[in-house]
Amino acid sequence: MRAVILAGGKGTRLKPYTVLVPKPLVPVGGKYSILEIVIMQLEAAGFRHITLAVNHLANLIMAYFGDGSKWGVKLDYSLEDRPLSTIGPLTLIDDLPEDFLVMNGDILCNLNYSAFYEEHCSRGVEISVAAYRRSVNTDFGVLEYDESGYLTDFAEKPVYDFDVSMGIYCLNRRSVERLARGEPYGFDQLMIDGLKERRKIWVKKFSGYWLDIGRQDDYQKANEDFETIRDLLGIPE
Repeated sequence: MRAVILAGGKGTRLKPYTVLVPKPLVPVGGKYSILEIVIMQLEAAGFRHITLAVNHLANLIMAYFGDGSKWGVKLDYSLEDRPLSTIGPLTLIDDLPEDFLVMNGDILCNLNYSAFYEEHCSRGVEISVAAYRRSVNTDFGVLEYDESGYLTDFAEKPVYDFDVSMGIYCLNRRSVERLARGEPYGFDQLMIDGLKERRKIWVKKFSGYWLDIGRQDDYQKANEDFETIRDLLGIPE
């Protein structure tokens, strides 16, 4: 099984931690970097070949992880010379297998990666997306009204539930081959184009532990919860 980890972002929302260190190398729990945890999890799930799509401070990431032998995997790199968003970097990888896992390099979760990949393959779909239910609090009174402007409903500070993308996908190579090589292209555009072109896109609902470490509050929570979630994530002592 093959995996691609997107690790090229600048991590601007996580400053000042990412001023000198790329976000994937920011430590969690004082011992392991975020990306190191992800690689260990993928190795435990049976992924033996992992490609890191890198850009910002790529030399530091490549120096730290090398060929991946320390973690029991084959690691190689796809280097962007400019930001290509979330899907564009895949167009630079020439040896993609028919189906493969793609994920952001700043995610902590206990999704069964191998089971997700295997179900994607068994369904014969072009794109599979892992989804997580999030609740969003609204700090305002929400008005609903008809076309004439007359009030039909009112809710004071309602809570809305949404299924959001976890930043973890399985793709068939066809979804990359139709794209222009080396051009920016995001996951949002992949979804929009997929709907327009009636491609098979399967959504995998997940209700376990998931944390996208994109902001300072998220990073602080990851450190506070580390000892609690260590076993859940399969992280060694």
